[in-house]
Amino acid sequence: MRKYQAGQEQVLTQVLCNQCGRELKVENGYLKEGCFTADAVFGYFSQKDGKNFHFDLCEECFDKMIARFAVPAEIDEETELL
Repeated sequence: MRKYQAGQEQVLTQVLCNQCGRELKVENGYLKEGCFTADAVFGYFSQKDGKNFHFDLCEECFDKMIARFAVPAEIDEETELL
């Protein structure tokens, strides 16, 4: 879950892991550690029609989530990090 400072420009002030509640490191409006951010939008033919889910997971909770997958996630290496 992300919190922003009110004002002209939205400045990131806090990120909490939605799973464990740990506060992730934010400095000068920038997230300074690994974080999985999800935006899931459900449309027709689901039981969640019209609902949008937004959440953040710390790296540890992300690892726990993908460890439970019946079909493993595909992992590719990035050569350029942003």
